[in-house]
Amino acid sequence: MQRSKLVRTVTIAFVLAALATVAAAQERELRTVEFFSPAVDRTMQYNILLPDDYDTSTERYPVLYLLHGLTQNYTAWGLANGAPFYAGLYDDLIVVMPDAGNSWYVNWAESEDGQSNNWEDHVIEDVVGHVDWNFRTIARREGRAMTGLSMGGFGAITMGLRNAEMFISIGSTSGALEYGRQAAARMRGEMPPRPPRTRTPEQQARRRQPNPLIGVDGFSSQVERTPRGTMFETPEQADAYDPFKLITQVAREDLPHIYLDCGTEDRLIAGARELAVYMMEEDIPFDYMQMPGAHNAAYWIEAIGHIMGVQYEVMQRALGQRPFGRRRATN
Repeated sequence: MQRSKLVRTVTIAFVLAALATVAAAQERELRTVEFFSPAVDRTMQYNILLPDDYDTSTERYPVLYLLHGLTQNYTAWGLANGAPFYAGLYDDLIVVMPDAGNSWYVNWAESEDGQSNNWEDHVIEDVVGHVDWNFRTIARREGRAMTGLSMGGFGAITMGLRNAEMFISIGSTSGALEYGRQAAARMRGEMPPRPPRTRTPEQQARRRQPNPLIGVDGFSSQVERTPRGTMFETPEQADAYDPFKLITQVAREDLPHIYLDCGTEDRLIAGARELAVYMMEEDIPFDYMQMPGAHNAAYWIEAIGHIMGVQYEVMQRALGQRPFGRRRATN
């Protein structure tokens, strides 16, 4: 009888503690920040999740940047993909969700209609600079990680390798990792060109409709959010955004930690597997995960918890907040 009461008491205490953890995670406040980005010559916004005690503490915190996918925006991770819940499990982490439209996170070779489409610079210089200037961040490599989904996975890996001195960990979930390589191959005639995309009048009308969730003047409809100009003018420019080439150009000791995952029913898994095989063959440390799932929010909601845990631990270890062991040579 006593043992039964004890089990029930422990079980109830465990459930209450779990519910308290869930409640705390769900209460993480999502803030929207507006600022001017010189790289794209327009007012932009990003969402940010701050630790619960941020306003009453004097601590500085590591930052995880989460990049959205094609046709999505800076609200995607916060509203549909579970970031506020998982961020609430860590009391010393800032999470930032930038917006880059349908840009592929690339500095476009040519812009039209007076636009400025330096979208890599927008994230790497303007967003990171604004966050570091206005919030108490650990503003150095050890305190920064970046990951993204689909187009954002491509962006996080390419920008992270192109700016390896800025991030201790970079990651991709369901990333379109072959985008740059395929663009270069098409320009070299090694792949057939993409067939022109046709849209019905109804689809075209929907693309012109502003998304009220975005709230950025002149940058709320899919038409407005799609850069006008040319992304790559030469194969070499596309090569410069090819993770399979970039990873060979960064000195081994300067490579950030790399994280990859993808759903087994996602056609983009081929690129993740190929990059993982290359890193295994070259003895490059990395994390890889695949689990059942397709290219959708149901998969990303599950993946983000694992991503955030891995990249949080990488930052904590780099910051000296975790035990660190080294293998010693034996005689």
